[in-house]
Amino acid sequence: MTEHCFWRFSRTLVRAINDRYFDDIKVLMDENVRWALYGPIDMFPYLGTRYGRAAALDVISRISNDVRISRFDRETVVLGIDSAASILSCCMTTRRSDRPIAVRVAHFAQFSSGRLMKMDVLLDTFDLVEQALGRSIRLPRMNDTDRACEP
Repeated sequence: MTEHCFWRFSRTLVRAINDRYFDDIKVLMDENVRWALYGPIDMFPYLGTRYGRAAALDVISRISNDVRISRFDRETVVLGIDSAASILSCCMTTRRSDRPIAVRVAHFAQFSSGRLMKMDVLLDTFDLVEQALGRSIRLPRMNDTDRACEP
C-alpha cells in the first residue's frame, strides 16, 4: 500500500515553515493551486485566497518568517482517494519574541496525481488574535434584545 499524498504534503509543509526550505513543497503543488487561509487578514496580511504555486509559496514563506511549528496533534483525519480533511491543534512559537501560540485548525485539501490542487484552512481566529495581541479581547455582552440575525 502506498502512502497517501496528504502525509507527505503535511510533513513537507512543516519542514518548509520550520527550516525555510521550499524546494520540496514546491514540487508537491500544482502550478494552478488554489490556496486559502481564512482568518483576520488585517492582522495577518498573508491570509486570504491565493491562486498559483508562486503565490502559495509566498504565503508559506511569509508564515515561516513569523512562526516556527513546535508540535501539532491531529485530532481528526479523514482521507479520500484524492482528498483529506483534518482538525489539528498546532503549537507554534513566534520567531521575533519566542512567545508560544496555540491554535486549532481545520484543513481541507484536494489532490490530483499526488499534487495539491486546492487547500482551505480555517483558523480559530478569536483565540489566535488574543494570543497575537498578548491580551484578552473584551466583547460587549449580548442579551435577548440584541439579536444580530432577526427574521
